Amino acid sequence: MRFKGRDVISIKDFTKDEVNHILRVAGEMEPLAKKGSDMLRGRILATLFFEPSTRTRLSFETAMYKLGGTTIGFAEPEISSVRKGESLADTVRVVENYADIIVLRHPLEGAARFAAEYAEVPVINAGSGAEEHPTQALLDLYTIVKEMGRIDGLKIALAGDLRFGRTVHSLAYALSLYDVKLYMVSPPTLRMRSEVLEDIKGRVEAVETEDMESIIPEIDVLYVTRIQKERFPDPAEYEKVRGSYRVDLNTLRNAKDNLIILHPLPRTDEVPPEVDMTPYAKYFKQVWSGVVVRMALLALLLGAVE
Repeated sequence: MRFKGRDVISIKDFTKDEVNHILRVAGEMEPLAKKGSDMLRGRILATLFFEPSTRTRLSFETAMYKLGGTTIGFAEPEISSVRKGESLADTVRVVENYADIIVLRHPLEGAARFAAEYAEVPVINAGSGAEEHPTQALLDLYTIVKEMGRIDGLKIALAGDLRFGRTVHSLAYALSLYDVKLYMVSPPTLRMRSEVLEDIKGRVEAVETEDMESIIPEIDVLYVTRIQKERFPDPAEYEKVRGSYRVDLNTLRNAKDNLIILHPLPRTDEVPPEVDMTPYAKYFKQVWSGVVVRMALLALLLGAVE
């Protein structure tokens, strides 16, 4: 398996063995995340965020610092030369002179792959429009393994905004590498994108439904997403589906004792705070998973580990 110098654009670019290797290395990063390391001393990470971010940007920066490296970049394009009309291609070609690796978030689908074509340093896709978010899928898998002990054999529900939610696109691709049963729970207007369903067809059993209540007793993992208002071209369409699914204590009354609830965050009203105190809630543990998984990726792509 070759990771050094590689881009991370889509989870579809990785085999099951490669994904499992990343998860193993993430496990090895757990103690280093506590005490720190100098394996990436002298290396620089550039974070180019054209869209808002809390967890992804901060966890990448934290991961780099914990491995002894440093970070540069911007969290608002208005404070960069993009405001002056600089193209994405030029921005990437400039920044690669300052950094050893680039993490990019952009509102346009395909932006990360486009940037990787111009950059000579590795590019990591931190979210490209409503398309994909591959590192989120990796940390989701890591959390599932850590909490459930396995992925194969599980019944997993992806619920909420499956049309615009880039995290569920990457996660569906990733889970199709394993022996799982997927439930796609959404309003009709927010169904999983057809290209995702077409890609995973034949590799994993996938059931589409609008009925959350009926599947709760069956599932081992419930992955909830917010309805993404900012992706809707028509505000009226958002209002029609806002609050479609709310996972509260009543929803969970027939859940398995060992069910885990995941959420890529941020959340609005789809998972109320009352659920936080239950043993089902694992979404804040996902935040920690983001640090160790991104430590693993940085170390692998920069050749500090194999």
